[in-house]
Amino acid sequence: MPFKSNVFDSECRELAGGNHIHFINIPALVDKITTHIDASIVSICEGATCTDLATIKQRLIAFLTPKKGTTTEMGAIAEFFGHLYLTEIGFNQEFLFLNLEEGSIKKGFDGYYSLDDETWIYESKSGSTATEGITHESKISLAYSDLKDKISGNPANNPWQNAYNHACHIDVGTDASIRQNLKALARAFTQGTRQDIGSFNIIPGSTLFLEGSWSDIDENDLSPKLEQLIDTFSFTKIHIVCVNKASIDLFWAYLEN
Repeated sequence: MPFKSNVFDSECRELAGGNHIHFINIPALVDKITTHIDASIVSICEGATCTDLATIKQRLIAFLTPKKGTTTEMGAIAEFFGHLYLTEIGFNQEFLFLNLEEGSIKKGFDGYYSLDDETWIYESKSGSTATEGITHESKISLAYSDLKDKISGNPANNPWQNAYNHACHIDVGTDASIRQNLKALARAFTQGTRQDIGSFNIIPGSTLFLEGSWSDIDENDLSPKLEQLIDTFSFTKIHIVCVNKASIDLFWAYLEN
């Protein structure tokens, strides 16, 4: 199934088995992107509410301000644009970007999506190119490791219960079948049963912030490296999402406009 964005400068490469690698370049927030953010920001953050644009911007500013200058700020902004892209190409968001506890970070998966009759688990990792040795491959590997730990390991919090709590929010509108499956997984986790990551569809994501000189992702160089990496992963299906973004300040300029 081909995936094409009408908003972002992006390319999607389809691999065997229904797997995909997405490359997205965001050197600036051009009008097409800011218009799309305007249309999507409320649903991404709060679901199907009637909150106006100015209010949701204020809520995001309040959420991000205490985190300024930290990796949490960078991670939250990277994650937001991941949700913006995935929902634009057709994935259905079964959670709220802003946690149910005001001001806190989600204690489970970064995202839980549905597409047609399948569900997908998203994990976003990010960093600055000012960090020596940082690559999309290393961030994708880290995202996969975190997914594996949450699904198959012993995380401090029950990720399925958190996903279930989000899916049960009336403004998310998740189908009953998805909620029931999440509840069964949450119950199994509580009882000590862990799942095999190979039984799930996953979306590891990487965002690199290019604070300084800009360069597009070199898809021809990166794609074979990611395909080699995929061969070491366990999953049912996989979408890998790699984003080059100019700077954190782009989103702040949008919010404060």
